[in-house]
Amino acid sequence: MCDSPVLSAPLSVCGMAAVWQQVLAVDAREEDTRAQGARGHRRSVSRGSYQLQAQMNRAVYEERPPGSLVPTSVAEASRAMAGDTTLSENYAFAGMHHIFDQHVDSAVPRLQFANDDKHLLACCSLDGTLSIMTLSPPPPTVRVTLRGHAGPVTDFAWSLSNDIIVPTSLDGTLRIWNTEDGRCIREVADPESSELLCCTFQPMNNNLTVVGNSKHMLQVVNISTGKKVKGGSSKLTGRVLSLSFDAPGKILWAGDDRGSIFSFLFDMATGKLTKAKRLVVSEGSPISSISARSWISREARDPSLLINACVNKLLLYRVVDNEGTLQMERSFPIQHGSQHLHSIFCPLMSFRQGACVVTGSEDACVYFFDVERNTKAIVNKLQGHSGPVLDVSFNCDESLLASSDATGMVIIWRREQK
Repeated sequence: MCDSPVLSAPLSVCGMAAVWQQVLAVDAREEDTRAQGARGHRRSVSRGSYQLQAQMNRAVYEERPPGSLVPTSVAEASRAMAGDTTLSENYAFAGMHHIFDQHVDSAVPRLQFANDDKHLLACCSLDGTLSIMTLSPPPPTVRVTLRGHAGPVTDFAWSLSNDIIVPTSLDGTLRIWNTEDGRCIREVADPESSELLCCTFQPMNNNLTVVGNSKHMLQVVNISTGKKVKGGSSKLTGRVLSLSFDAPGKILWAGDDRGSIFSFLFDMATGKLTKAKRLVVSEGSPISSISARSWISREARDPSLLINACVNKLLLYRVVDNEGTLQMERSFPIQHGSQHLHSIFCPLMSFRQGACVVTGSEDACVYFFDVERNTKAIVNKLQGHSGPVLDVSFNCDESLLASSDATGMVIIWRREQK
């Protein structure tokens, strides 16, 4: 339960204005903090505290019909800028732009476009290698292949400046790779001598990486020194499969193969983890993917988590407090019973009515869902893979979508130009 009070009654107009002032004040302080620290990222901007967001949303939701949007002047202006294009038209794809098959016959569990980049893409493979690909100038090519792991590569993360990639492997090592020349800068062995399954950078301090292993342990590692951070470890109920920070880097969520999601408070000064909340999504169902977002659309500004959990559904949760407590919002039907599937929020804040999420599926398709639509939520469905689609990634302007599958194929899809 949340320790701080939450408003249950609608706010008056004066009350709404007061809350907005508090939100804007928090925004200003956080912008100053980011300006002094790491380079900002427009897709990862915090908008005040979770309590203030909850107050704002409760106030406007009380006065609107189900499925409608918050009737603000900003929203009207956004829709005017977008014109009459529907969400379905916006996420229509002209077809396959390119196919990469360098990892054929070995699954590609993760792929990701570089931060704020249109044409730089990386993927990892169970064949023990990673590929960094460039899509422009044409033709698309594999720029560098990272070789050195003695076992399958399970996950990786780009640094904020895209100069390094940090992958995890079943060989029990975390490696730091230079993305320009493919040089391995450092190798860090797991303190537990176990298989490494997932990793993520601390968004405000890229010297720190959080790693999850097969012995149920979560560990913060300083990649500059190669040493684990004191107080930066915790044990889950199962193998750690998925990780995601909130935008400010203050809350970390971790999912395991027993169906639990844990939230941790992250001490920005020391790297210490403090376990806060636990949610059992479905007992025994692995949490294969967690994706955090400070907002869904201009009209729906709730902090949210998108979850893949091997329950034949894509799950959307709302974050209700500063300890990462989750409340079920809605679900979308997909085929997901055993594979480690992943999903994403579309990176750009929508100017249109609705908001999209994208997920892989075991039926070899890529699905787009409108989280604001109460019925017929499927916006688009891409077919072309020959095996379960394991991961999806948009480039920064959403002109290209990449997807990978269990057969080793990576498909680049180009969005139709209007």
